[in-house]
Amino acid sequence: MMQSAPMAEPEPYLVPGRRGHFLLESGYHGELWLSLERLCLRPERVRELADRLAESLDSLHVEFICGPLVEGAFVGLLIALRLNARFAYSEPFARASTNGLFPVGYRVPEALRGDLRGRRVAIVNDVISAGSAVRGTLDDLQACGAHVVAIGSLLVLGEDIVEFAASKAVPLLALARVPNPIWPASECPLCAAGMPMEDPGNFAGKANSRSQVAL
Repeated sequence: MMQSAPMAEPEPYLVPGRRGHFLLESGYHGELWLSLERLCLRPERVRELADRLAESLDSLHVEFICGPLVEGAFVGLLIALRLNARFAYSEPFARASTNGLFPVGYRVPEALRGDLRGRRVAIVNDVISAGSAVRGTLDDLQACGAHVVAIGSLLVLGEDIVEFAASKAVPLLALARVPNPIWPASECPLCAAGMPMEDPGNFAGKANSRSQVAL
């Protein structure tokens, strides 16, 4: 039986990672887990990368940077400072899912929504795989009347978000891209192999908790 094993910390990860069988926020299953909570332990390293990403966004005349909580907002704030842009963030909430995918939405706080109307906004995240946070944030920004002109990330894993950005005709800017397979539960080869699944982000528990609060 396959076992979860430590993974080295090569660029561009900047955070510890390991291989195994994991539940992701998007509802997909994946074989890579990055400890993103550790991303900002060394802020100077993140600032250097944020500055590089800010340079690629500079020509788009961005008025607002919006970062999904938690780590994406930290990166977004650094980029907003570099671009002298305004800053907003989005918060996760549980929402209905018919196929088990994307059970978490993202919403901009009420106090910020009016400021975004008609503005040119770039969504910034730390690492994007299926893009649960980015998809939810983009939907809500459009509901606010904002114009999403770019999606930026320090790292993109796999091709799901690439296809999503293309479908929305929104440029996707990333400092690095790494192949990374993910699967719906019904198609997961790790499940088929009988490998126990980990939920290190407690996504199942958080979804249940948010649903109870909503009730």
